[in-house]
Amino acid sequence: MSDVPPTDDPRDLDVPPSSGEPTPEKGSEAPPRSSSDLRSYEHWFGEEGRNGFIHRSWMRAQGFTDEVFDGRPVIGICNTWSELTPCNAHLRRVAESVKRGVWQAGGFPLEFPVMSLGETMLRPTAMLFRNLLSMDVEESLRGNPIDGAILLTGCDKTTPGSIMGAASVDLPTLVVTGGPMLNGKFRGCDIGSGTAVWRFTQERNAGRMSEADYAAAESGMSRSNGHCMTMGTASTMACMAEALGLQLTGSAAIPAVDSRRYSIAQQAGRRIVEMVQEDLKPSDILTRDAFANAVRANAAIGGSTNAVIHLLAIAGRVGVELSLDDMDEWARGVPWLVDLQPSGKYLMEDFYYAGGLPAVLREILPLIKTDAITVTGRTMGENVANAERIDWSGQEGQPAIQVIRPVGNPLGSGAGTAVLKGNLAPDGAVIKQSAASERFLRHRGKALVFSSIEEYDKAVDDPELDVDEDTVLVLQNSGPRGYPGMPEVGNMTIPRKLAAIGVDDMVRISDARMSGTAYGTVVLHVTPEAAVGGPLALVRTGDWIELDVAARSLHLDVSEEELAKRRADWQPPAPPTDRGWARLYVDHVTQADKGCDLDFLVGRTGSAVARQSH
Repeated sequence: MSDVPPTDDPRDLDVPPSSGEPTPEKGSEAPPRSSSDLRSYEHWFGEEGRNGFIHRSWMRAQGFTDEVFDGRPVIGICNTWSELTPCNAHLRRVAESVKRGVWQAGGFPLEFPVMSLGETMLRPTAMLFRNLLSMDVEESLRGNPIDGAILLTGCDKTTPGSIMGAASVDLPTLVVTGGPMLNGKFRGCDIGSGTAVWRFTQERNAGRMSEADYAAAESGMSRSNGHCMTMGTASTMACMAEALGLQLTGSAAIPAVDSRRYSIAQQAGRRIVEMVQEDLKPSDILTRDAFANAVRANAAIGGSTNAVIHLLAIAGRVGVELSLDDMDEWARGVPWLVDLQPSGKYLMEDFYYAGGLPAVLREILPLIKTDAITVTGRTMGENVANAERIDWSGQEGQPAIQVIRPVGNPLGSGAGTAVLKGNLAPDGAVIKQSAASERFLRHRGKALVFSSIEEYDKAVDDPELDVDEDTVLVLQNSGPRGYPGMPEVGNMTIPRKLAAIGVDDMVRISDARMSGTAYGTVVLHVTPEAAVGGPLALVRTGDWIELDVAARSLHLDVSEEELAKRRADWQPPAPPTDRGWARLYVDHVTQADKGCDLDFLVGRTGSAVARQSH
C-alpha cells in the first residue's frame, strides 16, 4: 500500500466491526478540531516562513500532497519491526492496515522505527534494553510532529518498553500487538513455544527423547508469524495492554496470521484519530483502577511473573502508586480460569476461539473496576458486558473442551503471582503459583549455591553433584545490576542425575527472572539482589531455607550474628562493564520491587515542543 490517501472506492471505507469496538459509519471522519490545538500543525506544518517551508518541503520528497499539511491529526506509528525479532517480523504489514484506518478517519499516518528487542536473539538479555527502547519511543514521539501514537509491539519487552515511553510523553496512544503464532505441532500433538523447549530438553537430557525427535520438534514449534503462543510474557503483556485499557477489546489473542488481526489494526488506526480529537491520553486511562484490573486479569489467565516488573515500571511513569503488596493483595483469591501452557493444556489460538480476554474479564466481573475508562472511549465494564465464553465439543463421549473455565469451576483459586517476603527477600520476591508443584509450596531444604549461571551450567551434568530432590538450588548475581539486565535464567535446568530418575521439579531461588513460558517451583526477583549486597549474596551451600507460599514467607535459617559476619566479609562483584548503555543502566537501574526502571526516567516529562532546530 502506498503512503497516499485512499481513493473513494467504497471498499476502502467498509471496515468490518470486531469485538464490539466502535466502528465509524461508512465514510465518516473524526469531528474537526482547531488546527491550533494540534502540536504538529502549530509547531511544524502550519508554520509560516522559513521553518514551515523546511518542514513541508522535505516531507513532499515522499510524494505527499498539500492536503496532509492542512491541520489534520498526525499519527505516529511506532514500529518495533525487525527481522532480528522473529515475533515482530510481520509488523510492517500490520502497519499498513493501521495506516489505512488513519487515512479513512482523516488523519495523516507516519511510520517510524524504534529499537526492537528480540527475546530469542538479543544478548545478554532483552530486559537490559527495555528502558533504552522506552527512551527511544519517548524522544521520538516528543521530538517529532506527532499528535497521537500507535504502538506496534509483540515480543516480550517491546510492549512494556513502548508503553513506558509513550506514557512519559502522554500523547493519545493506542497499542496494537502483533498476535500469537499458530499452535505448534509435533507427532500429532500441539506444542507450545518455550514450554516445549524446557520440557523436551529435560526429556533429551534424561535419555527419553531422541536427537531426531528433538530436531523434529524444533522444526514444528514455530509455524507462523507472531509471538509465543503459550501464556508467556508476550501473550501476557498483550493481555495486560488490553486489561489496562490501552488496546482494543478482544484484540490481544487474535492469531498473528488471522485476517482479523489486520482488521482490528485498521480499526485501531481509525480510533486513534478520534482519540486525538477527544484528547484521550494514557494518563486518563492508566489509573490505579486500571492497574488493579490488570493484576487481577493476570491472576485469572495464569500470566507471567514478568508482568509484575513491567506493571510496576509503567505505573512509575504515570505517577500511580503501586507496590508489590498491592499486587499480592489484588491477586489473592482470584480464580484461575485459563487452561493454557505453561500451567495448563492449551495455547493462545485456542484461547482466542474460546472468547479471549473479554470472556475472562466477564467471568470475574465482580472483581473488576468496571468504571475504568479505555481507549474505546467506553468503560471496561461496557467493553466486556456482552463477551461470551465458548466451549467446544471434544471427541464423542468426552466432555466439552473448556479453555476458559467458568468462574464456578476454576482450575484453582489464588493461583496467581504471589509475593514472598522474609529475611532472604526483605523487599520481596515472586513465585508463579499455577506453574509450581503443590508439594513444594511449603518446603524446607538445604541450599546448593551458585554464584553465576555459568557456574551452574558447568555443574548441572556432573553425576557426582551433591544434590537431591529436596535440595534448594540458589543462583546469585543474576539481578538487574549483577548480570546486568536480570536475564531469564531463574528456571535452572534440573540436574541430569535427577532428571534421569524422573525428577521434574525442584525449588529454585534467584534474583533473576524466568521466561513466562517456563514452569516449576521457581522463586524469582529476590530483592535486594545479590550484586548490591542483599541477603541472597550471603547464602552458603548447606544453609537451610524455608519456603511457605501460603504464608508468603521466604526464610534463610541462619542467625543474624552469622549473617552479620558474612556481610562484613562480603565484597561487591566488579561492575560488568565500564562504558556505554550497560554502564548507564547499572548506575541507575532500580531494584525489581520498583520495576527495574532507570531512576531518572520515573514520572512524565510531557509533550512540550522543544526549541527550533534551524
